[in-house]
Amino acid sequence: MFLDDLRFSLNATVPVFLMMVFGYFCRRIGLLDEHTTTKINRFTFRALLPALLFADLSKSDFRSVWDSKFVFFCIGVTVLSISVASVYSLLHKDKAERGEIIQASYRSSAAVLGIAFVKNIYGDSLMAALMVLGTVPLYNIAAVTVLSMTSPERKKNQKSTLVLDTIKGIITNPIILGIIVGMVWSVLRIPQPIILERSVSYLANMATPLSLIALGASFHTSEAKGRIRVTVGIVFIKLVLFCAAFLPAAIYLGFRGEKLTAILVMLGSATTGSCFVMAKNLGHKGAITAFAVMLSTLCSAFTLTTWLFLLKRLEYI
Repeated sequence: MFLDDLRFSLNATVPVFLMMVFGYFCRRIGLLDEHTTTKINRFTFRALLPALLFADLSKSDFRSVWDSKFVFFCIGVTVLSISVASVYSLLHKDKAERGEIIQASYRSSAAVLGIAFVKNIYGDSLMAALMVLGTVPLYNIAAVTVLSMTSPERKKNQKSTLVLDTIKGIITNPIILGIIVGMVWSVLRIPQPIILERSVSYLANMATPLSLIALGASFHTSEAKGRIRVTVGIVFIKLVLFCAAFLPAAIYLGFRGEKLTAILVMLGSATTGSCFVMAKNLGHKGAITAFAVMLSTLCSAFTLTTWLFLLKRLEYI
């Protein structure tokens, strides 16, 4: 039984991280460069992941899949996670870097790693889609708010523009659009022609491996200088504290199997690479964010495997 549970955990996590390691070495040996990696990340985010979510949701009975309790739990935990991250940032003396600390501490790779893990274990991404629906809008709202408030380049007349940009970013988020279109398609029971179904499936099948390869190729080991102490704290909060605090609550509320796995990934997956892009766009240096993405991704290979093993051992998944 012990070996079976360990094998289950390794089978779920190792392939995901091997794809990221492969991407990293492709970058190191020159098969991928900065420009190509950026383009792949953009293509995956704007086309492949929405296609994957649409493919899974549109072919399912969404009314039977929808779970309000699960979605609101994800929303509530996200709010609490942002609050904890905000308190931790107050320990850092440089106020201009607090926004980076907050964002890097709470914002998970819910869309990329979350979908990859759940799909790798269960063969679809339905619960991951519901989790993304409950978290990504809050991720974006909180990130723009804290980064703009702590930005060294902050200007008073930017407030209304930032609000509009936040709303626009949520409405036009490709992941959210893929989920909504898939939900509507499922609820209206619109038939899919074979040509459409196969075309979308081709795109969907590329989403997970390509996104992981691009994520691995995005690592920069030079960002560690002078940021180790604060980043270790971020990684501990992101990968250990949130799981230890909120997984028992999820279990108490009766979440099991695919739902509990989606919650685990929401709580304990690495800081998303898009944090760096947003931090830079809002006037921050981005050094803390970049190192947090790198270190949390590296460590999550071990912590996620451990959490998954414990949940499997206790027969919750």
